[in-house]
Amino acid sequence: MEEGIELKVFYTWSQSQLGAKYDVDFGKMIEWDIPLLNGYSFEFVNNVSKDPGVHHFNGIRNPELNREITKWEPDYLLVIGWNFNSHLSCMHYFKGKMPVLFKGDSTLLDEKPGVKRFLRRIFLRWVYTNIDYALYVGKNNHDYFRKHGMRENQLFWVPHAVDNARFEGSGIYEQEAKEWRKQLGLEENDLVVLFAGKLEPRKDPFFFIRLANHLKDPRLKIVLVGNGMLENEMKREASGDKRIIFIDFQNQQKMPLVYRLGDIFAMPSRSETWGLAINEAMACKRPVIASTRCGCVPDLVDEGITGWIFNPGELGDRKIAQVLQNILEDRTILPAMGDNAWERLQSYSYSSDLVNIKRLLTMIKTHPK
Repeated sequence: MEEGIELKVFYTWSQSQLGAKYDVDFGKMIEWDIPLLNGYSFEFVNNVSKDPGVHHFNGIRNPELNREITKWEPDYLLVIGWNFNSHLSCMHYFKGKMPVLFKGDSTLLDEKPGVKRFLRRIFLRWVYTNIDYALYVGKNNHDYFRKHGMRENQLFWVPHAVDNARFEGSGIYEQEAKEWRKQLGLEENDLVVLFAGKLEPRKDPFFFIRLANHLKDPRLKIVLVGNGMLENEMKREASGDKRIIFIDFQNQQKMPLVYRLGDIFAMPSRSETWGLAINEAMACKRPVIASTRCGCVPDLVDEGITGWIFNPGELGDRKIAQVLQNILEDRTILPAMGDNAWERLQSYSYSSDLVNIKRLLTMIKTHPK
């Protein structure tokens, strides 16, 4: 716990404490293998939803939530996400009783013009009248809050971050990954592009099959780590190309090793509010390839410095194929880009988040509304 700050987390999906859960997108039972409840005070508030979960608005309904928060007597309230019944009612109930902080990572990237966008804008402007400050995670998220009525002096940067130190690890990860690459049949002179995530349409994993079709060089290898609804179809389509390797879902403890299987990490998503896997790969000193539809791109990916950016579509596919062809001819740029990625990530860390949150709390305390 941070000195001077007492924290308590109220978990609203009480059923999540029961252990392994079936993940529809991965298509299997998932239970994280790292401790998530150590080192802080918490309470699971009873969720009475008939269809509990985070897949719909009424999946989180906690009649006792506001009473339990009031009983604890906090000075500030931070709500993560508004799009659940209890979260929205909690924001509305405590607005004016204490400073209400909010964190979400929505962007404008998926917006389409029309009546629905107009009506949603009106609704979201109302939603955000129920908070005092928004903790924005990056530029795209900042622009989203501004578009929905938040003033600049209500916005504070608290970037999306992962445990950088856990992913950085030590040299042993590199050695273990080298051995794993050998077991997978990867050669020293292969250029390995890695993807780790759900094999679902939103992630556009077929990008990698298209990429392999554009670039026939036998030194190009593609490692896809994960499962999902497109898995069988992808395996059928890739069956004639031995350069494409599929690996099942890997849990959190193994991810620092997984990212090191690749020389480059790629996230070709057609819709991604942020893309924390990019943070994780950069923490492993890997340059990244990312589509412009990934919310983190303006913050983390500099063309030719920490990675490469492309627009989804045929021209984007061809651009990345040419980038990889150039690297196959001269890969000396990769180590420096990996170091650049690690340096960029230093501002996107838990310590940065803590500093910025403490700064905001101090400002609220010394200059109350």
